[in-house]
Amino acid sequence: MPELWIPLTFAAAFFQNLRSALQKHLKSRLSTAGAAYVRFFYAWPFAVVYCWALARFGGFAVPEPNPKFLLYCFLGGLSQIIFTFLLLWLFSFRNFAVGTTYSKTETAQVAILGLLILGDTLSVTAVVAIAVSLVGVFALSVVDARITVKNLFTGLAEKPTLIGLVCGAFLGASVVLFRGGALALGNDDFLMRAAFTLAVSVVMQTLMMGGYLLVREPGQMTAVVRNWRPALSVGVAGVLASIFWFSAFTLENAALVRAVGQIELVFTFIASAVFFRERTKMVELVGIALIVGGILILVLGR
Repeated sequence: MPELWIPLTFAAAFFQNLRSALQKHLKSRLSTAGAAYVRFFYAWPFAVVYCWALARFGGFAVPEPNPKFLLYCFLGGLSQIIFTFLLLWLFSFRNFAVGTTYSKTETAQVAILGLLILGDTLSVTAVVAIAVSLVGVFALSVVDARITVKNLFTGLAEKPTLIGLVCGAFLGASVVLFRGGALALGNDDFLMRAAFTLAVSVVMQTLMMGGYLLVREPGQMTAVVRNWRPALSVGVAGVLASIFWFSAFTLENAALVRAVGQIELVFTFIASAVFFRERTKMVELVGIALIVGGILILVLGR
């Protein structure tokens, strides 16, 4: 099933978009870190149950964890949490817009990190497709953040830009490390490997970030539990997105998965245009066309 990763990635992007939309409503009730934490706290029970259901009803054997697998899960989970906090730090700067744009170079950084850590290589066609999509992401970022192309170059020497690049690197590293964890389990069925990697990783993340909140923002743990109704929907959407992401990562090079996953921005664009009646700018149309074009090059090129 060599191309199953493509519809899995589309589903992952859709549910991630839904999770982000639901998560925005929590920011008025929780701190930024607290709102970010619900994606782990309310997701891990579902991730564990999903893994159990595959074993109980699907007949899949539960993989035996090994040190390499556990290290990949721990580092992947830690990298994703560090990315979250770097992004929060980035927003504290007045000129955070340029840095935020550079944080979206994550797809290109996944390709580099995938080669260095896992030895994943890319064809020339795949590199071109990723580059085209990346330009499209930049085009949308320029409109959304109200910055100019000139700012992107003049801001290269500024601190927010460096933080943005490091931010993208940690997000990219988490993706590659999660894929490494799934691959470290051997040649069992990809669904169980992905599910087991997700369950172990999200439990680790819940403990790591939960410990941080207890020490630095103790009141937030109570608030996270008190707001369980809206937070639960975030957890469900988040775990569905993660199930599809991890399944796709297990099947295919993480850089290709993240490149196709840029379809999430297209979903956001469509929702803004259809449901919120927002006016569309020419740069946005160009950006969407480049993202879709890059995905088509990638898919048809295979």
